[in-house]
Amino acid sequence: MGVAALAQVAIPFIWLGAVLGISFLEAPLKFRAPGITVALGLGIGRLVFRALNVAELVLAAALTAAVLTGARDIGADLATLVLIMLWVLLAVQVAALRPRLNARTRLILAGATPPRSHLHLAYITLEAVKVVLLPLLGVLLALRVAA
Repeated sequence: MGVAALAQVAIPFIWLGAVLGISFLEAPLKFRAPGITVALGLGIGRLVFRALNVAELVLAAALTAAVLTGARDIGADLATLVLIMLWVLLAVQVAALRPRLNARTRLILAGATPPRSHLHLAYITLEAVKVVLLPLLGVLLALRVAA
């Protein structure tokens, strides 16, 4: 198995582990830790999610490069569609949701009480969709590589 083929199989599962570890383990647990205030939790969250999004962009770019390099035919198959969907989800999170969440966090840290928002729910929903799509993509690419 070549490097591109190995990357195609491994990267979706590495990416999945990062999303599960940060979004569904670290994020909810940090506010339960002794001594963590809302301000401290929000500050940590901003840093952690910025790092996660950077890592996701790197993983998505590496995965795309591996798919383009290693595939004989990357036509309109399901794996290509899922990869495009993941790019769209990530773009929405990074370009649309995270800046608005950061602005809301800045308001809260400054002592303001902004109106209720569904931004976190939207972000979590997109994370849940990624949790479904990433293993699907990993399996589809593994099948493609094995063929």
